[in-house]
Amino acid sequence: MSGDLKACIEALSGLDLDVNPATVQQKSRDLYWYSPILKRQLGAVTADFVVAPRDEDEVVRVLATCWKYDVPVTVRGAGTGNYGQAMPLFGGAVLHTKHLDRIVKVGPDHMIAQPGVVIEHLEKTARESGKEIRLFPSTAATATIGGFIAGGSSGVGAIRWGGLRNPANLRRLRLVTMEEKPRIIELAGEDISKAAHAYGVNGVLTEVEIPIDPASDWVDVLIGVDGFDKATALAIALGEDEAISKRMLSTFEAPIPDLYFRRHGPFLIDGEAAIAMMVSRDTLAALETHLSGLDHAHVRFRADTAQATGKLPAVYELAWNHTTLRALRIDPSITYLQMMLPRDRLDESFAAVRDTFGDELMMHCEFTRFDGVVTPVGLPLVRFTTEERLEEIIMTIEGKLGLPVFNPHRVTLEEGGMKRTDVGQLEFKKQTDPKGLMNPGKMIAWTEPDWTPVAGKTFLFAK
Repeated sequence: MSGDLKACIEALSGLDLDVNPATVQQKSRDLYWYSPILKRQLGAVTADFVVAPRDEDEVVRVLATCWKYDVPVTVRGAGTGNYGQAMPLFGGAVLHTKHLDRIVKVGPDHMIAQPGVVIEHLEKTARESGKEIRLFPSTAATATIGGFIAGGSSGVGAIRWGGLRNPANLRRLRLVTMEEKPRIIELAGEDISKAAHAYGVNGVLTEVEIPIDPASDWVDVLIGVDGFDKATALAIALGEDEAISKRMLSTFEAPIPDLYFRRHGPFLIDGEAAIAMMVSRDTLAALETHLSGLDHAHVRFRADTAQATGKLPAVYELAWNHTTLRALRIDPSITYLQMMLPRDRLDESFAAVRDTFGDELMMHCEFTRFDGVVTPVGLPLVRFTTEERLEEIIMTIEGKLGLPVFNPHRVTLEEGGMKRTDVGQLEFKKQTDPKGLMNPGKMIAWTEPDWTPVAGKTFLFAK
């Protein structure tokens, strides 16, 4: 599917272009190895060349040229996604956004940036003006804003603002289409969903506009709790306590803190579940008030008072996908899942998971807001043995326990998400990528509009 590569590369001469096989392969990978299934399936995936446009005009040139020669294009930022989102399944070009790294504007309530800006840089720049961004992934130190919007769905800040699908969290996207004569399109309001969390199948982002808010002085807090069920109930209560300003709220079943939070280990008690929080300094007293009188929960760590022997990671680097990363660094057999949890029967759901899987699955939850309601999302760690067993676990969770799984061991938008076609994104792709050359293979509906999921069967790699 790689078209006339030689002619395409020659036509792009003068741009920042790399054809070195080792470099190209390295830039063709993201954090797909979080999944042992994707690690096997995608290990040989590579582009044919990498091109890094320096401005929007060069993006237009790249897309027009690749369209002319039928060369697929996969957009890549820092490669911190872990679904294989940024991996070129059918070769062609990787369009790297590393040069599109300029913050265009810092306004009173918004920022405008190119997609290659590292998110940590966005936050630091906003804070210079007394502001902060709303959402960021646990990989903020290296992840780019374009990659986060194209591949992410939630992150730190979700307990206040909900996920990226909340229309209030993205104000505008500017993108280039892949056609004979590429167009510049700007999306705002509900139209943003056509390109957000679409893995770059609908065009190349060249500019994003996000809201910013008055900055708070956030303090990392770890709370030890006698039992995970109690930790979850307490987390919901803390999430709903409007007197406590929060930027992050996470829970971890023992032995996750014992095994994997090594640098915070001196502050933790073996066998306790843990709650991790980012709390504004001016509401720490409200947190202490909330916890007063509870004999099953105690603050074990506060970054503003702790006496540490060395630099500790930020608490958000214990949470979200960093929980899995920290576990993998110690035990390479660990992998993870993503699942919805019914708030009205949490204890029942946790008990069912525990009774079914024992220590094969260790629960970890991130708390967000769905339609304003504090809700846990499960990101449990799984002790991996075989691919067959992992698929059996997923089918059991969905079929027997009735808990929806957002499968991180799949590369397609549909299989890793809601298991249905996003009609809006499909129709937009028809307009912006009529040849289907943008990140091909990631949208099932492009080739199989009537696709329906089959338990245990992968769409792309069924054979």
